[in-house]
Amino acid sequence: MKREDLTEKLLDIKREKGWTWKYICETIGGSSEVLIVGAILGQMKLAKPQAENAGELFGLSRPEISMLNETPMRGMPMPPTDPLIYRFYELVMVNGPAWKALIEEEYGDGIMSAIDFDMTMERLPNPRGDRVKMVMSGKFLPYKYYGATGNVPEYGFKEE
Repeated sequence: MKREDLTEKLLDIKREKGWTWKYICETIGGSSEVLIVGAILGQMKLAKPQAENAGELFGLSRPEISMLNETPMRGMPMPPTDPLIYRFYELVMVNGPAWKALIEEEYGDGIMSAIDFDMTMERLPNPRGDRVKMVMSGKFLPYKYYGATGNVPEYGFKEE
């Protein structure tokens, strides 16, 4: 079985049972809803206790449970074609240069981790149409300047 086949099986069971993502996430437990849904969709891995919980919930075999605990091949072809996912891509294309400039001015030469990372999503009621609030928090990782000597900094933290 390929990971894509397991994803389709899990989605078929979800549809058949009429489960919500909230129910699945609460039953599996132990992590962010974004991480758990990402794992069900094949983009993340579940820790062993979570994989066991998912196995019990979905009635999975031992190899399928093990597959949920394996590091997946992540990502998708670019640019994305799904309109909702494309809007996030568009956010980065349009706002990315400004985000980069602001992060570098505040922190120095580096990146925001997408590995040491947290994300939450919240619904904000609004009479003109509910809003989606996404909060991302990633560790700042400064670039290392190889072979730095003398008074040259080793890392790209903001210089005072």
